[in-house]
Amino acid sequence: MQRHIVRPDGLAPTNGYSHVATASGRLVAVSGQVAWDADGRVVGDDIESQARQVFRNLQTALAAAGAGMGDVIKLTVFLTDIGDVATVRRVRNEVVDPAAPPASTLVAVTALVDPALKIEIEALAVVPEG
Repeated sequence: MQRHIVRPDGLAPTNGYSHVATASGRLVAVSGQVAWDADGRVVGDDIESQARQVFRNLQTALAAAGAGMGDVIKLTVFLTDIGDVATVRRVRNEVVDPAAPPASTLVAVTALVDPALKIEIEALAVVPEG
């Protein structure tokens, strides 16, 4: 069972994330996923293509643990260009319920493991027991 508290009293307004998300069950931690395909090649040279690949990779990793995007309670997004936030949010909202968004952290970084990469996302999910 998940509970998303988008804006508790006394906290600032949000823009597409919940300040707090709680859940009970089995914790699934997914390492940072980047825009690599199954052969390790970078997919796309634009943020939209890369974000779509990252979310496909997240879905694949979560599925391997018996989870899905609906089980995600926390995302950490790393971007090399903070100006890409709107595009990433739009792509994210295609796979995450905008009415119950996960808690989220956005970090601007100067580079990722491969200079061609623009985005990396790690996730925490909770799968109900049983």
